Amino acid sequence: MAPIDLRSDTVTLPPPDMRRAMAAAELGDDVFGEDPTVNRLEQRAARLTGKEAAVMVASGTMGNLLGILSIARSGQEVITEAGSHVFMSEGGGAATLGGIQLRPLVSDHGVLHPDAVVAAIRPTDDIHQPLTAAICVEDTHNRAGGVVWPLEALAAIRRVADEHGLAVHMDGARVFNAAVALGRPVAEIAAAADTVTFCLSKGLACPVGSVLCGSAEVIARARRWRKMVGGGWRQAGILAAAGLWALEHMIERLAEDHANAQTLAEGLAELPGIEIDLGTVQTNIVRFRLLDRDPRAFVADCRTRGLLGGAQGAAGVRFVTHYGIEATDVQRALEVCSDVLAA
Repeated sequence: MAPIDLRSDTVTLPPPDMRRAMAAAELGDDVFGEDPTVNRLEQRAARLTGKEAAVMVASGTMGNLLGILSIARSGQEVITEAGSHVFMSEGGGAATLGGIQLRPLVSDHGVLHPDAVVAAIRPTDDIHQPLTAAICVEDTHNRAGGVVWPLEALAAIRRVADEHGLAVHMDGARVFNAAVALGRPVAEIAAAADTVTFCLSKGLACPVGSVLCGSAEVIARARRWRKMVGGGWRQAGILAAAGLWALEHMIERLAEDHANAQTLAEGLAELPGIEIDLGTVQTNIVRFRLLDRDPRAFVADCRTRGLLGGAQGAAGVRFVTHYGIEATDVQRALEVCSDVLAA
C-alpha cells in the first residue's frame, strides 16, 4: 500500500490534465520577455491579486526575497513575525544578499498586533538605529498551523504602514487557502499589501513555481533582482502552463483539503497523549503536541506503518493535507497514529 504523505503540500504531483497542458504549452525565451505562456500567467496573477504586474519565480523563498529586496534597501529593517517563514526558513537571504535586517515580533497565532508593530517602528531621528522600511505578513501562517489573517487585522496593519510611510509585503504562499477559508477573493486579501507572493507548487499542485505581484515599478526592480540571483529562465512556459491550469481548476478544490484537515484534527484530539488547539486548524495544516513522547520517534514509528509526517520542535508534529489525500487516507492516518500511541 502506498504511504500516506502528510509531510507537506509541496509533495503534490501534477494531475494528468495539468501535464497535458504543460506538454502543449506555447514557448519562447522568458528572459527576453518572449514566452507567451509565462506572460499570460503573470497577467492572470496580477489580475487575481489586484496588482499592476507580476513576475514568475522558481519558489516562494525567491518570491519573498525579491519582494523584500524591492521595497527595502541595505541597512534598513523589515518587521516580521517571530515564527514567519521569511525569518525562520529562508536562510537569512534578505540579510545576506540585501543587507536588510529582519525584526521579529511575537504574535498571537501568527497575526501581528498593530500596537506591537507601531512600537517596533524605529525613530527616524536616531542615527544609531536602522530605518524601518516595511512590514511582512504571512497569510496563511505556516508555523501557527495554517491560521488565516482576518481581513480587519490586515487592514489594521495597512493603516499602520500608511501612517508611517512603510511598505507591506505579504508572504502569501498559501493565500488561496486563505481566500477559500474566508470565502473572499484573493484580491481583497492582497489589497493590504504592496507586494504579495503566492506558491503554485503547494496546494495548487504545480511541480515548480511561485509568482510575485505588485506595482509595475516594484516588479521591474524585482525582475532585475531575479536576474542577479540567477533566476532568469528561458522556455519557462512549460511550468507557467501548469500554473495557468491550476488557477483555473485547483483553487476551489482546496476546500476538500480544509475539510480533510478538520476531520484529521478532530480525530487526533480524541487520541490519548495528544494536545491540539482545534481553533487554529483553519485550512490544510494540522499541528499538535505529544504530551509524553518524542516527536521524532513518533514520526519514525508512523513511517514504518506507512504514514509520513514532520516533527516540529521538542514536542510538535505537523501534518498537511493536499491534493492526492482522500478522506479514506485521513481515516487510515488516524488508525496509524492510534496504533503508534498505543504501542
